[in-house]
Amino acid sequence: MSSRLLTVTALILALALAACAPAGAPAGESPAGQEAATGEQETPAAEPFRIAIVMPSSTTDIAWSQAMWDALVAVQAEMGGPEALELAYSENMFNVADAAAAIRDYAAEGYDLIIAHGTQYGNSMFEVAADFPETSFAWGTAVDTGQDKGYDNIFAYEAAADEGGYVNGVIAARLTRSGVIGVVGPVEAGDAKLYIDGFVKGVQDTDPGLQVNVSYTGSFGDTALAAEAANVHIQAGADVLTGSAQQVVGAIGVAKENGVYWLGTQSDQTSLAPEIVVANQIYDWSGVLQDMIGKIRAGELGGTAYTLTLANGGLRVEFNEQLQIPDEVKAAVQETVEQIIAGGIETLP
Repeated sequence: MSSRLLTVTALILALALAACAPAGAPAGESPAGQEAATGEQETPAAEPFRIAIVMPSSTTDIAWSQAMWDALVAVQAEMGGPEALELAYSENMFNVADAAAAIRDYAAEGYDLIIAHGTQYGNSMFEVAADFPETSFAWGTAVDTGQDKGYDNIFAYEAAADEGGYVNGVIAARLTRSGVIGVVGPVEAGDAKLYIDGFVKGVQDTDPGLQVNVSYTGSFGDTALAAEAANVHIQAGADVLTGSAQQVVGAIGVAKENGVYWLGTQSDQTSLAPEIVVANQIYDWSGVLQDMIGKIRAGELGGTAYTLTLANGGLRVEFNEQLQIPDEVKAAVQETVEQIIAGGIETLP
């Protein structure tokens, strides 16, 4: 009887010990031992790549800033969303001092790449880049990466806007009936001047007898001045207009009111006036951004200057499919693009 009692007691103790063992783990084996046996351990999630951009206008300016922002969003989607690529932005940074503070704040917050999207931010960006040598910076339109000054963490980018400008000039020359074409420029510098110089040459190479009137407002963002300039051109007989920078919203409005054709650049401006916007030269920065990200991840923090061209696909000219464009105009554009890519046309004076 004593022997039976001892046996029952031992059985009860064994059952109690088994009940205390962790769920899913055999009695006598620890959870750590189970992980070692099965090899099942959680892998920490990769940190997202982080990009911040400082812009002189808004992400919806249908021009300079939107072109870069649209590319950033496209790259983010291609990489897998915000979990893979985190984006931050400061828009309408007309005041350079405010932009400089934003650039420094993003650097202090540990962003991998900070884009100063405007040549006016160059001096400020270089100062911050010197203080954060492990952070990558980019600016445009520019070609100076600062390597001759000892920097190795700066990228630069620009657009050969004269190429698409030339193509738009060919279109304008074939569409005008009055023989007068107007151009609303912002500041006579950068890709804006390249675009306008290319546009004028495209018109003159197509028909030297046409008159091209060019005016500069002295501002990238003053839509009222751009509208005034557009009115002056129309009063002078222009029946085709073009222009550059975020100011063109005002000029396109005037073109729409007067039924005058418009040719756009930097971003797709068709949505503003689909009845008069004929074609747009579009900047696609996605390839540049992807290359920067790849280089930074490989430990190359700067030193490359990029140029968008028709040949590398960074520039493209797209017609507004809502308008009936004559076939001969489309054929002329196709031939012109092919010749520019082949090096058969000089797009600048």
